[in-house]
Amino acid sequence: MLRRYIIGLLMVVLLLITTTPSSAASSSYAVIDAETGRLLAGSNENVPLPIASLTKMWTALVAIENLDLKTPVTISQRAATSEGSSIYLTAGEETTLETLLYGLLLRSGNDAAAAIAEAAGGSLEGFSKMMNDTALFYGLENTHFENPSGLHNEKHLASAYDTAQMLRIAMKNEKFEKIASTKYFKGTTGNGTLWENKHKLVRNNKFAIAGKTGYTKVAGRTLATYFEKDGKKVIVVTINEGNDWVVHSNFADYVFKHYTNEVIAKEGTYSVQSDINIKLTEPQHLLLTKKEVKKVKHILQLPRSKTKDSIGRWSFYIDDQPVKDAIVDVQWK
Repeated sequence: MLRRYIIGLLMVVLLLITTTPSSAASSSYAVIDAETGRLLAGSNENVPLPIASLTKMWTALVAIENLDLKTPVTISQRAATSEGSSIYLTAGEETTLETLLYGLLLRSGNDAAAAIAEAAGGSLEGFSKMMNDTALFYGLENTHFENPSGLHNEKHLASAYDTAQMLRIAMKNEKFEKIASTKYFKGTTGNGTLWENKHKLVRNNKFAIAGKTGYTKVAGRTLATYFEKDGKKVIVVTINEGNDWVVHSNFADYVFKHYTNEVIAKEGTYSVQSDINIKLTEPQHLLLTKKEVKKVKHILQLPRSKTKDSIGRWSFYIDDQPVKDAIVDVQWK
């Protein structure tokens, strides 16, 4: 149902917006459950495309994972003269990684991206390798970075699904979440003005928690948004979508209306064999439609022999596709 609704929605959108320039890339989108990463709907979601400044979500996460927020940074000439959007850094200026991250995620400063890359990776090239290594570690198979800002490069690509996963992974980091969800920040670099988050939904939609905007002539408009309402968490990513504010809001509204956060396994101890109990330490939830509730399958993987501190795996499937795993304590009777 969600796929049919979205296809209809996008057809209407295409009639309302102006024709995309011929230089722009193909379009794609992905809607995922922010808790499990399960794809709820998508189109061309696994096709690598230019993502423009959505790149900076990964730039921020990689920097946060490798440096303290209070790390001092001296702005180089190369960073200060970066092409594209800017927070107006000057060569020789001293600031902190934290301030640069606010300039990166709220104002999309390419100069901030370059300064962060040099601080964390020694150079833009060295940091791009760190970004790719981290993407490989997290299993992003359709992603490759050539720079920390998202400026166009034929090899700098990511799929909509991978990009949604980037935001999902990054939002598990409390430092990233705090910065990305900030609406306004008093900048202490460049001209020192109040920085407003460019993401209009984060500023004005109470269910839009965080996200990132992007644009280049080749990529078109790109947008990533993390929504949360009544315990339901969903991420929407669109690539080359001219009416992205409306599309994102409609995607989220549909999920909030038609999906429920179902308990698929309760916390507690279960007897699964005459000599084995398993203990689940917390309830397991999945974002499901009414039809999907009946399709959930349970598969247990248990150790073959008795060992101390034995653990097993409780896997949940929908339409024979794995969607979530839980670790269980195995207790021998």
